[in-house]
Amino acid sequence: MKTDTIAAIATAVSDSGIGIIRISGDDAVGIASRIYHSKDNSKKLADVRSHTIHYGYVYDGDTLVDEVMAVVMRAPNTYTKEDVVEIDCHGGILVMNRILDVVLRNGCRLAEPGEFTKRAFLNGRIDLSRAEAVMDLIHAKNDFALKSSVRQLKGAVSGKVRSLREEILYEIAFIESALDDPEHISLDGYLDRLQEKTVRIHKELKKLIDSADNGKMLKDGINTVIVGKPNAGKSSLLNLLVGDEKAIVTSVAGTTRDVLEESIRLHGVGLNIIDTAGIRDTEDEVEKIGVEKARKYAGNADLIVYVVDASCALDENDNEIMELIADKKVIVLLNKTDLEQVVSEEDITGKMTQVSVIRTSTKENTGIDEFERTVRQLFFGGEIAVNDEIYITNQRHKEALAEACESMELVLDSIADQMPEDFYSIDLMSAYASLGRIIGEEVGDDLVNEIFSKFCMGK
Repeated sequence: MKTDTIAAIATAVSDSGIGIIRISGDDAVGIASRIYHSKDNSKKLADVRSHTIHYGYVYDGDTLVDEVMAVVMRAPNTYTKEDVVEIDCHGGILVMNRILDVVLRNGCRLAEPGEFTKRAFLNGRIDLSRAEAVMDLIHAKNDFALKSSVRQLKGAVSGKVRSLREEILYEIAFIESALDDPEHISLDGYLDRLQEKTVRIHKELKKLIDSADNGKMLKDGINTVIVGKPNAGKSSLLNLLVGDEKAIVTSVAGTTRDVLEESIRLHGVGLNIIDTAGIRDTEDEVEKIGVEKARKYAGNADLIVYVVDASCALDENDNEIMELIADKKVIVLLNKTDLEQVVSEEDITGKMTQVSVIRTSTKENTGIDEFERTVRQLFFGGEIAVNDEIYITNQRHKEALAEACESMELVLDSIADQMPEDFYSIDLMSAYASLGRIIGEEVGDDLVNEIFSKFCMGK
C-alpha cells in the first residue's frame, strides 16, 4: 500500500453550503501549513495543538482562494491513525476543486476510492467488517439499515465473530497440546465436551446465517412484484402505495406495457415495488414483451402481490398466474370490493395454499393497513426488532459463516465416527479461518482492494 500523503473532497461535489477537503498522511500538517494563512498571518498549523480548529484563508501562492476553517488532528487519534487535516471551505464546485488542486500541487496525491477507510483498516483502527459498515451507513435507505450499520460500525458483528473464533482457537490449542504432550494433558472425556461446544457454536452460526435473508431485505428492501390480469387494479395499487400518480390508470385493459419501479417505506420496512404488465394471452407484440417481463420479475421476487379483480370470475389467465407464483411468498389482494363480488377467499385458497388473502379497494383505500401488517408478519414475525439482534446484511459475511458452519458440521461427523483427534483440529482451523475473513484477518490484498474500490472518493 502507498503511504504517501493523500487528499480528496470528502463532501458531495455540489453547490452546497460547505465543503470539506480531507488530507491524511505523514506530511498532512506540513502541506496544509504551506497553503493556510491565519487572519493576522501569525499562526502556523504546524505549531498548533492536535484536535483544534483555526480560522484563516487558503492561498495559491499570492492569490487568495477562500476563507476557511482548518481542523488539525494528529496521529494516532484520527480516523486513519495518521496526521489528518480537514479544510472546511465554501461548498461551491469551483472553490472545492480549486482548493483540492492547490493541496495536490503542494505535495499530496489524490486519494483512491475508499482509501481513507482502507488506511484506517490497515493501520488497525477498525477491522474489515466495521470498514464495510461505513459504506453501508453512507448508503442506508431506511431506519433499520441506519441502526444496523451503526451497530456493525461499533463492532456488533466483529465482536461476535471474535468471540466465536476465541472459543474455536481454545479447542485447537487444547487438541494440539494434548497430541504434543499426552503424558501431561489427557483427552479422556474430551469428546463429550467438544461435541457440546461444537453443537452450540454450530447453532450460533446457523442463527447468524438465517438472519441474512431478513437482514438483506431490511437493509435493501423487499423486492415486491405486483402481478395480475389486466385491469385488476395493479397500477392503482402502486399509485396508492407510492402516494402519487406514477402509473397510468384507465378502464382500458393492457395499459401497462412495461415495468414500473418505485421504492417506498411501510413503517420502517422498505419495499422495492415493481408493477408489471397484466398477464394474459394476447396477440399484441408489445404487450407480449411486457407479459414475458412480468413472468421474469415474478420469478426473482421476494414477495408477490397478486391483485385479483373480485368482481370478475377467475379464468385460465388466473390459473396460469397462480401456477407461476405457487412456490413464492404471496399476498393476494381481492380488489374492487366496492363492487359486487364473484370471487371469494375460498376460491383463492382452494387453489393456492399458504397464502394470505386480503380484501381491498384501491378506489376507497381499504385493506392497505392489513396489507402492511401482513408484510411484517410474513417476513419478520410481525415485529422488527433491531436493538439487540445481530443481522447479517453482507453477502460476503454470509458466505464465510456458511463455510464455518460446514466445517463445524464436519467436526461433529468426525466425533460421531470416532476419528483421530487431528481430524477435529483440521476442521476447527478451517472454521477459524473462515470467520477470520469477515474481520479481515484471513484475506488477501486483492479482496481488500476490491472491497474498498466500491467506496466513494473522500471516504
